[in-house]
Amino acid sequence: MDAIDRAIIDLLRQNARAPFGELGSRVGLSASAVKRRVDRLTAAGVIRAFTVQVDPRLEGLGTEAYIELFCRGTVAPADLRRILSAEPAVVYAATVTGDADALVHIRSRDIESLEEALERVRSAPSVDHTRSAIVLSRLVNRDAG
Repeated sequence: MDAIDRAIIDLLRQNARAPFGELGSRVGLSASAVKRRVDRLTAAGVIRAFTVQVDPRLEGLGTEAYIELFCRGTVAPADLRRILSAEPAVVYAATVTGDADALVHIRSRDIESLEEALERVRSAPSVDHTRSAIVLSRLVNRDAG
């Protein structure tokens, strides 16, 4: 990947539907040259998908929280993945360093449904306890959701 590839990827992050001609004019290439680069980046797995981002608030999922998850004993990441994948309100989860075993991002309709999702996660036999932080406002969001 070179600087032009990175510039194309940055532009596609802003608008995955941007025409190749528009991308080309922004990075100094022809539309066909941009298409070849995008095809190559896709084939190499650098670009994994072209998607639609919908504002979760407009879908009725305006309440969100970050949950630190603490497990009983040692729990394999695959087991945590299985537990957390079963909960539809979980939109992101990762194992982390520090005191917690995992960090979980939950989106829900309201506080009541957030609490219900949290209780379902807490009911897993390997989960000891959690610590929650409800999001008040987003300040920077460079991720897809």
